[in-house]
Amino acid sequence: MTELNAILAPGMFVRHPDFPEWGTGQVQSSTGHRITVNFPETGKVVINATRIALIPVFDP
Repeated sequence: MTELNAILAPGMFVRHPDFPEWGTGQVQSSTGHRITVNFPETGKVVINATRIALIPVFDP
């Protein structure tokens, strides 16, 4: 799962595969296996990149 998350950088937009109702979030930071994403409906969430493969959004 970390291969897809490895391309994520601050400022990029993503969706959580298990919680589409959270909306499109923006990556705030990516440090090791921890990715912090600010989702409009949930706020800041720290994602464990070894367990969840976030979905990049190229046209938010």
